[in-house]
Amino acid sequence: MFDVEKIRGEFPILGREVYGKPLVYLDSGATSQKPLAVIEMVDYLQRGLNANIHRGVHYLSEEATTLYEAARERIGAFIGAAEKEEVVFTAGATASLNTVAYAWGEKFVRAGDNILVSEMEHHSNIVPWQMLAERKGAEIRVLPFDDEGRLCTELLPSLLDDKTRIVAVTQASNTLGTRPDLRPVIDAAHAVGAIAVVDGCQGVVHGGVDVQALDCDFYAFSGHKLFGPTGIGVLYGKRALLEAMPPFLGGGDMVDTVTFAKTTYAPVPLKFEAGTANFTGAIALGEAVKFVGRFDPAEVEAHEAALLHRATERLTAVDGLRIYGTTPGKCAIVSFNVEGVHPYDMGMILDKLGIAVRTGQHCAEPTMTHFSTTGMCRASFALYNTLAEADALAGGVERAVRMLRG
Repeated sequence: MFDVEKIRGEFPILGREVYGKPLVYLDSGATSQKPLAVIEMVDYLQRGLNANIHRGVHYLSEEATTLYEAARERIGAFIGAAEKEEVVFTAGATASLNTVAYAWGEKFVRAGDNILVSEMEHHSNIVPWQMLAERKGAEIRVLPFDDEGRLCTELLPSLLDDKTRIVAVTQASNTLGTRPDLRPVIDAAHAVGAIAVVDGCQGVVHGGVDVQALDCDFYAFSGHKLFGPTGIGVLYGKRALLEAMPPFLGGGDMVDTVTFAKTTYAPVPLKFEAGTANFTGAIALGEAVKFVGRFDPAEVEAHEAALLHRATERLTAVDGLRIYGTTPGKCAIVSFNVEGVHPYDMGMILDKLGIAVRTGQHCAEPTMTHFSTTGMCRASFALYNTLAEADALAGGVERAVRMLRG
């Protein structure tokens, strides 16, 4: 059975107090906490195995290289990649998406083309495409969502044409929790010859992914949301696409031969990993994936669904509270506002009660604009949260409302 208390024991930070209150950490959508296995791996790599990868024949370098490439293989298997060479290590999902926008976009997008982006995207899956469109003279088109948070996929035929080059969409909204059915989106993109780029930052944590079954062309996620360190991310790309793309950054370790006459590049994925890689982060992310792999995905899904149900049930009983994103099957993210209460004030009072939530625009300003608000409170749950913490959130909101409304 899923033993949440035993799991919590593997996360040292969950035992601390904030303002004299037990920490209730409900901001995993921004960054997850780290299990001991990941913390200890980082410590080991810094204390006992600090050596650059791919460059040395000495023992430390060879061991670090072996662990780095083993992490690539483990992560590739975790997301269902056909081969480990389709896994590129980056600084995070933002770096992954920018790599596609620059490397693929510079070569294949032309003036007069268009790029379709969903309305519910995080800024990291909007701004790189806007920058690409500005450089190339391309058009940005928007696939909207309705007031429940459902992506309006029935509008795809009116938005896609033979000039569409890229369709960028999230696997799970970081604000609404919506998990769109991506197959119609991806199939529609492929039908007009476009590539499908998926932001998997939340989706890889809540439900996971099989990139081959999904048939996306590129998939990006960050390690720090998947119980790994900050500063490390993954770009999955179909090998044929990676082969066709020029490198994004030039420097050490991404080359085959260098002369002043001509430079040739290393094979994928190394041609996209210029410079000294964050090998510590990559290896520790592999350890995080190993940690996640210990659990039955169905049990994790059921636990998170129970957390979402409890939080939603309790919060909807609060007078004047509105939850944004009510689609069936959403992941364990609850964004809300209370009439007459500023989200920052709500967040500050919850903080004093030891409850950590996110307040603001959540790097999703178009989503805020859709609902005519300048910000929201967001509680995002993970496998280490408990029903008691969902109750604490609701109790804290009720107390804050009483205080702020007088």
